[in-house]
Amino acid sequence: MATPLAAVAHKSFPPRHPTQRVLPGFGLTLGYTMLYLSLLVLIPLSAVFVRSLGSGWSHFWDVVTDRRVLASLRLSFGASLSAALINVIFGLVVAWVLVRYTFPCKRLVDAMVDLPFALPTAVAGIALTALYSPGGWLGARLLALGIKVAFTPLGIVVALTFIGLPFVVRTLQPVLEDLDKEVEQAAASLGASALQAFVRVILPALRPALLTGFALAFARAVGEYGSVIFIAGNMPMKSEIAPLLIVTKLEQYDYAGATAIAVVMLVASFALMLGINALQNWALSRHGAR
Repeated sequence: MATPLAAVAHKSFPPRHPTQRVLPGFGLTLGYTMLYLSLLVLIPLSAVFVRSLGSGWSHFWDVVTDRRVLASLRLSFGASLSAALINVIFGLVVAWVLVRYTFPCKRLVDAMVDLPFALPTAVAGIALTALYSPGGWLGARLLALGIKVAFTPLGIVVALTFIGLPFVVRTLQPVLEDLDKEVEQAAASLGASALQAFVRVILPALRPALLTGFALAFARAVGEYGSVIFIAGNMPMKSEIAPLLIVTKLEQYDYAGATAIAVVMLVASFALMLGINALQNWALSRHGAR
């Protein structure tokens, strides 16, 4: 016999028919989805491709094979890759501390992780430049050790690491919170050391989230502009990033050249993200098979 509470719930929320839907049917919903994506993503990107080839294939090839353009692309992708890898390592440490330990001012530390999200990128660039410049608080001490950060590619990596850290930490935190500690205890009871438990039990469960955080941090870093231009020095062939070169060509009214560089960055980024997603799906399927 149903309880009074169950009867009230049944009357207030009658069972929904299997054919009823909260949202409209698949056809209408898919139509809205494709329209929305077309207006915001597909049409603008198509315009970039069309504009880049407006002056002909030969001009496009001359632009993307220019030594200055190739140097800026190598720097942008290389620095973004380095910063994302650094964030994967230290972002895991930060997320682990925030989830597994209790300490004074924990909420403040947790809020500080989101600071790069809220801070304007230009402000972040100015602050990092003042800190790591040869006369800055950290820059002077590092320069005494023979390490120059500001106005070098190393400064670009520092800036990209700063803006990419929250993506890794916030991706890992919910996974660590849902991770069952009894599995670690079972591994320890079977004689596994702390390192073996981490490598064989915890790390496989975190691998998909780590790949996701890496992909997000990398994608964010590739297109970063505001926090980099102040600390980079912007010297051609040395510390000039591709987004800055795009802005330079736009200021010179070379729209075809600017969009040609943008197309190369777009294609390369898409290929890398596709590979990372494939690797992530492989990690998920392998973890699920276990």
